Amino acid sequence: MKLALIGFGSVGKSFAKLLERKRGEFPFSITGIHTARHGTAYRAGGLTIEPEFGPAAASIEEFLSRSGAETLVEITPLSPADGEPAISHIRTAFSLGMHAVTANKGPIAHAYRELRAEAARAGLQFRFESTVMDGAPVFNLVRRTLPGVTIHGFAGLLNSTANVAIAAMRRGRSLDEGIEEARRMGITEADPAFDIDGWDSAVKGAALANVLMDARVSPLDVDRRGIGRLTPERLHALRLKDKTVCLVTRGKRTAGGGVRLRVRAEVLDSSDLLAAPAGSSNLLLLHTDLMGTLGTVCLNPGVEQTAYGLFSDLVEITRQPEFAARVSAAMGGSKPGDPR
Repeated sequence: MKLALIGFGSVGKSFAKLLERKRGEFPFSITGIHTARHGTAYRAGGLTIEPEFGPAAASIEEFLSRSGAETLVEITPLSPADGEPAISHIRTAFSLGMHAVTANKGPIAHAYRELRAEAARAGLQFRFESTVMDGAPVFNLVRRTLPGVTIHGFAGLLNSTANVAIAAMRRGRSLDEGIEEARRMGITEADPAFDIDGWDSAVKGAALANVLMDARVSPLDVDRRGIGRLTPERLHALRLKDKTVCLVTRGKRTAGGGVRLRVRAEVLDSSDLLAAPAGSSNLLLLHTDLMGTLGTVCLNPGVEQTAYGLFSDLVEITRQPEFAARVSAAMGGSKPGDPR
C-alpha cells in the first residue's frame, strides 16, 4: 500500500520508522509527505525515514494526486474549534478515491457522521484508532469484540499532559514545571493550553460520543473546565485527606435520547480506579448494557503508540474485502501475494 502523509512531526517520524521496521511483513511505503514548514517530498519507490523536501505543493489536491498513493495518513496538529484543515484534507482524499487514516481527533469530533457517509458512498475506508488513546484499542475494541452492545456512557483519563502536570504539582512543583515535564516527554499538544484548559479532553469526549454513541455533538457541546486553577497547595491538602484530583472526561446518555458530556478536574478518593493510572497513562471505562463496565488502559504512551495506532488502521484496511478486490483488479486479476 502506498501512503501520502500530511504532517511530519514527532508522530510522523516515529510512524516512518515503524514502517521501516515492519516492511518485511507489511509492505507499506510512503510515496509523498507534505508539511507546512518543510515543504513537500515525493518518491514513487518510497521515501526514506529522512526525506529531502522540495518546494511545497500548490494545493492538497495536487499533492495527493502527484503522490500516487492509495491512502492518506493525516497527522496535522489539532484545531479544537473546527477540526480544520484536517477535515478538508480527508474530504479531498475521498474525492480522489483514497482511503484515509488520521491521528487528528478534530475531524471525528466535528464531522464524523458526514465523513463516514462520504467514505461509504465512495467505497472507501476511514480509520482513526489513534485519536483518543494513542494506539490502545478503543473503536476496534467495540467494533470487533462487542457485537450487540449499547454504550450507555464512559469515563476516562484521556489527557496525558494533564496527568503529568497534576502529578508534578502533587510533588510540590508548579503547573508550568509540570507542563514543561510533559513537553520534554513529547506528549503535549502543539499548544499546551489545549491540554490544560480541557480542550483536548473535550475533543476526545466528543469523538467517543459520536462514534460509540451515535451522537451529533462537537467539542463546543462539552461542559468543560480544565486544571488551570489547581495549585500544589490544594493538592497537598487533598492528599492529607487521602484524596486527589484528576481531569476526568465523562459522557452519558440522557432520558431524552441525547448525550451529556463534561470535562472536569474532579476530586477523587485515592483508591478510585480513575485515580490509579500514573505518569502519562490513560484509562477509559465504557458503561454498557450487556457487559456492565469494562475498559482499556495504556501505560505511559508516547509517540510510538500513536504511530502504532496508525499502523494498525492500515493493516485493518488491507484486510477489508473491497481493498483486496481493488488490489486484485490492479494486478490484472491475480490475488495479493500470487506470483506474476
